[in-house]
Amino acid sequence: MYKEIAIIAPTASGKTNLSIELAHKLDAIILSLDSLSIYKDIDIASAKPTIKERDGITHFGIDKVYPNINFDVIEFIQEYKYAKDYAIKNNKNLIIVGGTGFYLKSMIDGLSNVVKITDKTKKIVKDKIKNLKECYDLLYNLDYNYMSSIAPTDKYRIEKALAIYIQTNMTPSDYFNKNKPKSIITNDLKIFEIETPRDILRARIEKRTKKMLEDGIIDEVIFLEKKYTREPNCMKSIGIVETLEYLDGKIDKKTLEEKISIHTNQLAKRQRTFNNSQFSNIYKDSLEILPKKILSMV
Repeated sequence: MYKEIAIIAPTASGKTNLSIELAHKLDAIILSLDSLSIYKDIDIASAKPTIKERDGITHFGIDKVYPNINFDVIEFIQEYKYAKDYAIKNNKNLIIVGGTGFYLKSMIDGLSNVVKITDKTKKIVKDKIKNLKECYDLLYNLDYNYMSSIAPTDKYRIEKALAIYIQTNMTPSDYFNKNKPKSIITNDLKIFEIETPRDILRARIEKRTKKMLEDGIIDEVIFLEKKYTREPNCMKSIGIVETLEYLDGKIDKKTLEEKISIHTNQLAKRQRTFNNSQFSNIYKDSLEILPKKILSMV
């Protein structure tokens, strides 16, 4: 009988090795719940598992699009559906694992029906979005509640909101109120979380940061900037944005390492806070004990 489980935890908690170990024991494939690993060419900054580290386990959610292609929760849900179909057809189970809890939360709670944007609307939006401030002000005045959580410089989300408004002649809030969310994950999903003491996690993050520098993150970012420019959203990710500062001569290499570690620790704190506030009935334990708990419950 087909089974799904999810493993969540802050970055550098040991999720990758745990998931691969369990995938062998549970005859499962893995869906990476990571907003950066989805991109090709971003290998070191994302800390995605290498082909060797994947140890023969089929992975979804890794190396799917290039950095200049936008990828959000809508596309991730489609990737989940691909992974689930593959698992069922091949008599496998599915392990969803990663640190982007927002994706998992969206699949559990569901999303409103996606607006189908016509080519005509896309053309209008493309022309109007050239004046980003004007578009933002228009939407802000029409739909304060929705737009108040969007920065005036967030071109991607402003463009999405504008497309909804032009296509449907409704504000985003009105549209989403009339198109209530439907859950994507319909089974009783068991969610497990790795608990790691903060001092140990801090040490793991520092170790990972050193390895990123040793593995060549500076050269990777030079390549990414040359090929894709600094415009894509993923180029503002931790590890990449600090390295760009270093390449601009704003910080030295020691400061680069320190800033990546600090920002990664801050990310880990946000991930813990999100998981604690958004998920109920999570089974938590240490990295040493959790595998046995999972195997006994699945």
